[in-house]
Amino acid sequence: MNLDFAQIVPYIPFMLEGIWVTLKFVICAIIFGFILGTILALFKIGNIKILTWFADVYTSIFRGTPLILQLMIFYFAVPQLTGYDIKPFAAAVLAFGLNSSAYVSEIIRAGIQAVDKGQTEAAQALGVPYKSMMIDIILPQALKNILPALMNEFITLTKESAIVATIGYLDLMRRAQVVGADLYRNFEPLLFVGLIYYLLVMCLTMLGKMLERRLRLSD
Repeated sequence: MNLDFAQIVPYIPFMLEGIWVTLKFVICAIIFGFILGTILALFKIGNIKILTWFADVYTSIFRGTPLILQLMIFYFAVPQLTGYDIKPFAAAVLAFGLNSSAYVSEIIRAGIQAVDKGQTEAAQALGVPYKSMMIDIILPQALKNILPALMNEFITLTKESAIVATIGYLDLMRRAQVVGADLYRNFEPLLFVGLIYYLLVMCLTMLGKMLERRLRLSD
């Protein structure tokens, strides 16, 4: 096997810088997607039909088209329409955040509907406002049920972040491609960043398990 990992040693700091570059937009996309997904979930279970229709159509579009297509539209097509050149970071956050929110909304909707209806009826009987009921009573209980599914979505988002290399964003994957092109050797840098992605996913997995244990202990 023609492998020589020694050749990538001088490039390791360059590739390691991609960890923060990747995490920066992934964290922003996760926060954006979670907030928007929560709002969409509330639209779906609400009584205002126009908002329910909007949330359903939104989810259908973003779940029914490839993420890479959405990323390309934001980075290449939107500037054509608006005349404004969007930065790769902004395009990545928008595409991943909007896409993730569609999946998160379904997860949260299912979690809310899984909460015992007696909780809602009791809160209404006590005159608790809808907003307070959702924030203080329903959502905390739903979160305990949907945490594994949410963590799985965030892990998937972290892995799929590699496709931002297609728009030139210097994340882990793009840096591995740069090193591979410079050395005319691709296996070693790709394997190295593959190990980093694996470690990131394992860290997220352990974090998810820790949160699940804490939530179980708080019952």
